[in-house]
Amino acid sequence: MIAGPGHNGGPALDGIGWRRHCWGRARSALLPRLPVEVVRIRVKRAAEIGLDYRTYATVRASTGRDIVAFLFSTNALRLFRADQALAVARADKLRAVRACGRAALAIAPLAPGTVLARVTAAHGPVLDAAHAAPRVHGTWRDAAQAIQAARAGAPADGVLLIGDTAMERDWSMAGRLAGYLDAARFFPGE
Repeated sequence: MIAGPGHNGGPALDGIGWRRHCWGRARSALLPRLPVEVVRIRVKRAAEIGLDYRTYATVRASTGRDIVAFLFSTNALRLFRADQALAVARADKLRAVRACGRAALAIAPLAPGTVLARVTAAHGPVLDAAHAAPRVHGTWRDAAQAIQAARAGAPADGVLLIGDTAMERDWSMAGRLAGYLDAARFFPGE
């Protein structure tokens, strides 16, 4: 094949290997080189709040802020009825979270007070608060307002929503939260 004008006769730059190389270089240039001490502190913090380091580091890198609170949907907590109890394994995981807020988003027909009272009566103080979740068929604005109220003053980009559905993922976007994490990743092995 004869090269066209402007071609230097070198190898083609449109192969997958070249793209992989370019993306790898760009990613390594983007990510800062952290001192070992900082990495150790962040690994400890990830364990303290119950996340694997990779998830924690991803959220931290995307927001530039530490995670200061979690919002758990009642779907993520597997609470679908008022008479349902929180599983012991989930309560233990919530209890292990240190130096980070833990609040429930009670999806109707569940009431926030009922959710908090039942969980606390069965397992002690594993949640700090419970708030009304955005309405299932509400507007984007309604979802943003409900999430803002549930944050209770915590910075939006420091709050991670733990949920179980695409609807809850949308709530995290409406509330401009740090992100969304599937319940299966926060509560692994169940």
